[in-house]
Amino acid sequence: MKTIFSAATLLACACFNAASSHAQIALTWDQLKTRFESANPVLKADAVNVDEMKAEEITAFLRPNPQYTISSDGTQLVPHNGVWQPIKGSQLQNAFSYLHERQRKRELRLESAKEGTQINASLHSDLDRNMLFNLRVAFVNVLQAKAILDLTKQELDYYDHIIKISQDRQRVGDMAQVDLDRVELQRVQYESDWQAAEVALRTAKIQLLQMLDDKTPVDQFDVQGSFDFSYQLKPLDDFRQIAVDNRPDLRAAVESVQQAKTNYKLSVSNGSTDPTFSAWYSYNPSFNNPNDQQTLGLSVSLPLRIFDRNQGEKKRAQLDIGRNQQLEDAARAQVFSDVDSAYAELNSNIILLKPYKAKYLDQALRVRETVTFAWQHGAASLMDFLNAQSDYRQVQMSYTQLVGSYLTAAGQLNLAIGQETIQ
Repeated sequence: MKTIFSAATLLACACFNAASSHAQIALTWDQLKTRFESANPVLKADAVNVDEMKAEEITAFLRPNPQYTISSDGTQLVPHNGVWQPIKGSQLQNAFSYLHERQRKRELRLESAKEGTQINASLHSDLDRNMLFNLRVAFVNVLQAKAILDLTKQELDYYDHIIKISQDRQRVGDMAQVDLDRVELQRVQYESDWQAAEVALRTAKIQLLQMLDDKTPVDQFDVQGSFDFSYQLKPLDDFRQIAVDNRPDLRAAVESVQQAKTNYKLSVSNGSTDPTFSAWYSYNPSFNNPNDQQTLGLSVSLPLRIFDRNQGEKKRAQLDIGRNQQLEDAARAQVFSDVDSAYAELNSNIILLKPYKAKYLDQALRVRETVTFAWQHGAASLMDFLNAQSDYRQVQMSYTQLVGSYLTAAGQLNLAIGQETIQ
């Protein structure tokens, strides 16, 4: 008996461990977002691009390398008066030269490179902003599919209870067989809704797993979050100001203007002449002075700017400032347009949801219960009962879909302002 008990205990523990290993992983929105940002290959690849721009700052600030030249001259090729001494007359010269960059060329190149890194970092944040919105939509789709599945399951269970009551009434002769058949046939619609909701939830989870690049089986994956709405909504001007302060695409447009100004300064600086300083050492350079065997020479080479070969680049860089300023104005206008549109959509959903929460949900439930009670006691027709059931289901479904639309619109507004203000 003791052996049997021990075996049963081990079997129960094994079953418990197996069930735990296959338990669903319910992720919150914050957990989902963290996993997405660390695993999505598109975001990871774009982050590498920012690192590459950071590395280019090193290249931009490099100094010119000095030049070293060694040369030989004066080697005797033909005998003189029958004497051939080629090495004696050879002159060896070691020369060093260095190009000195004037008017802050290196500093301006570094400044432009840093501003380019800032622009790419802002564009990376903008990519993250847009992809998080897509993730938020997929997250809301799963929450909505779960809510619809729960609703259809509740409706199916409730209707099965009605069918059980109807069967009891038919057995005692309180209901005709044809009416029972009509009631039972209506169950097909509830079962169909339930199966469709099952498929919709599974599809929504698959899409979310794809965005996470996650190979977790669908049956072991789940999300959790509030599927509701809030009456409170800040004034439009508050959201506009948040957008101006936080939108990364607008920040990138502003930074592009600053980089264009720096590039213009660099083009002017590149138009200046840079001297080349040279120094050389020669051995045995003179045949006239036998004591003059080692000499040191210095020189400065300066290009003559008879023709300014940088005028076109200066003009282009100056025009680029105006172009980027126009793009900044367009980006700012787009920000206000996005905020206004998303705000109007969200506010419209709140206006529609308020009467549902305050009146329609309770009213639909009250009508269904009243008509059902009346039908069970012969005071209402079967058609009245079926219509009341259909109306209740339609009101509940409309409310659920409106909450999903509200959450999607809230995500759209968060996208427009550049940060998650509405959860």
